[in-house]
Amino acid sequence: MTALPVPVPVARTVHRHLEVDGVRVFYRESIPERPDAPVLLLLHGFPSASHQFRRLIDALGSRYRLIAPDYPGFGHTQAPHGFGYTFDRLADITEGFVQRLGLTRFAMYVFDFGAPVGLRLAERHPERIAGLVVQNGNAYQEGLSDAARAFISLRPETPGAEKTIRDLLTLPGTRGQYETGVPAPELLAPDGWTLDQHFLDLPGRQDAQVELAFDYRSNLERYDQWQSWLRTHTPPALITWGVGDPFFTEAGARAYLRDLPDAELHLFDTGHFALETHLPEIAPLIADFLDRTWSTGEPTAAPYRGEGPK
Repeated sequence: MTALPVPVPVARTVHRHLEVDGVRVFYRESIPERPDAPVLLLLHGFPSASHQFRRLIDALGSRYRLIAPDYPGFGHTQAPHGFGYTFDRLADITEGFVQRLGLTRFAMYVFDFGAPVGLRLAERHPERIAGLVVQNGNAYQEGLSDAARAFISLRPETPGAEKTIRDLLTLPGTRGQYETGVPAPELLAPDGWTLDQHFLDLPGRQDAQVELAFDYRSNLERYDQWQSWLRTHTPPALITWGVGDPFFTEAGARAYLRDLPDAELHLFDTGHFALETHLPEIAPLIADFLDRTWSTGEPTAAPYRGEGPK
């Protein structure tokens, strides 16, 4: 008699669009084994999109409900002509997306641009935030490298400023964001930066990124508010950080401990896209964090039952 194969817990993932305020938001959502599984909202960074979480969703999506949207100006999401690309607007659309899905309680994975988007959501609806997974998502002045400060200081009226931004949106610039600070570049799949560049080269996408680059200073203006929010609400937090990040330094990771002294901090010898090289180390940390911080039977609203917006 032939023995049955050993089950392998690989997630089943659906790919859908959802209309929010005229924006056709694309998202990936795993189907967990339990309809009441903990929910983790995955907020991607620049210049990427929800595809950066594909391997994490495969690894954890059978145990947890992982939901990864693309922001306007990124990935497969389609924004109308004339959409204003600011971080406030990205947060508006993400907030509407969360409401359309009926999520009332979830943890957030905030990476890079995901930090200013996610912390805006947290300010608006602190009751919804069950915890934070922070991966190279900065909220502190000391977390900005000199290169990051120089980039953020660019203004539309500064000669050569727009060219400096657009130079970062080329294939060498995109690839460099993945490779800088990574001791073992053979661990990096080239699909990440080539797919990012495909989306960056779509009509209008680089214009959107220029608008967001000039608006990034609005995030620094809110750092004090976000730090106050962290001190006031003290969400459970897991901090994972690539210390070779050319933009966001190790000091920014450690700074979270001032406001969240009970947070769990893990530093990795890698660059900005830490999941690309350290998924085997980071995924178990996330699973353990969700298991420890999610109360049994905690309501999330609208549990996944196989149907949803198309």
